[in-house]
Amino acid sequence: MSRDEQLKERWQLVVKKLSDQFADGEALDLDAIIYLIGVQELGQLDRSFKKDQKLDLMHIAICKLLIPYGYYELDFVDNDGWPHYKTLEALPHLKAGEQSVLMKEAIVNYFLETEYIN
Repeated sequence: MSRDEQLKERWQLVVKKLSDQFADGEALDLDAIIYLIGVQELGQLDRSFKKDQKLDLMHIAICKLLIPYGYYELDFVDNDGWPHYKTLEALPHLKAGEQSVLMKEAIVNYFLETEYIN
């Protein structure tokens, strides 16, 4: 199986599992999955968030997802429990499709590491 086919299969598995768990089976999109990862990483699962906090959660997720690629590292966690990341390397300029593939790959790897999928 090619790397692209494997990524596609694993991505579909992540979407299915998360959609079943959090959206009554309605397919979650990439942004929704990034948001869920942000909530998971913050660890404050039983609260609601304001619009600007939701964007911050997505930023947390993106930073966390791109740590293995050398773009970010955890800098510190503030008194409210929010992680802050330091940029190690600027993100390359990618086309929208390339960004999507990078994020899907990073998300699949995240869920492989956490053993949510195998």
